[in-house]
Amino acid sequence: MIKVAVLVSGGGTNLQAIIDAEKAGIITSGKISLVVASRSDAYALTRAENAGIPSAVLRRKDYADPKEYDAALLKVLKDNEIDLVVMAGFLSIVGEELIEAYRDRILNIHPSLLPSFGGQGFYGLKVHEAALERGVKVTGATVHFVNEIPDGGKILFQKAVEIREDDTPETLQRRVMEEAEWILLPAAVEKVSKDLANAR
Repeated sequence: MIKVAVLVSGGGTNLQAIIDAEKAGIITSGKISLVVASRSDAYALTRAENAGIPSAVLRRKDYADPKEYDAALLKVLKDNEIDLVVMAGFLSIVGEELIEAYRDRILNIHPSLLPSFGGQGFYGLKVHEAALERGVKVTGATVHFVNEIPDGGKILFQKAVEIREDDTPETLQRRVMEEAEWILLPAAVEKVSKDLANAR
């Protein structure tokens, strides 16, 4: 079984989607073995506890240097024998050491059709605000591998979501989650877990 760690910073709705998919038998090749939060007040930690998943808190502000943070995160992942890392609303950019250690084994979900509205500074509601401001008619979500360029890794899955005339950043965010993110991320976790298991 592929051991999966989910990295979170906030509410953990995408984490919940993966937990639910595992329970529903959509994810059979991987198992969430660890949740790591960058904030001690992240509601995602409660979701992990409710699902009986071990968790750890690594606060970015406790580390003076980003490299120290990466090293601490890498140690936690290695200590727990993690095979696959999933960033689910994790608001920290990770560095080369971690990316190299988990090359093609770190997934990220982004709330737009990359390469549109991606890169540094595009996260959360800011992505949806930018899409509405630009007047695009279709947005969506993308699951991609993480590399050294923010939101620049190889794309695995994308799903389009239509933008409505009366959309606000908040309504659009909710619909992109429901119609795209919560479907794509579990599918990607299963696909990559299966590929990793088959490669063993």
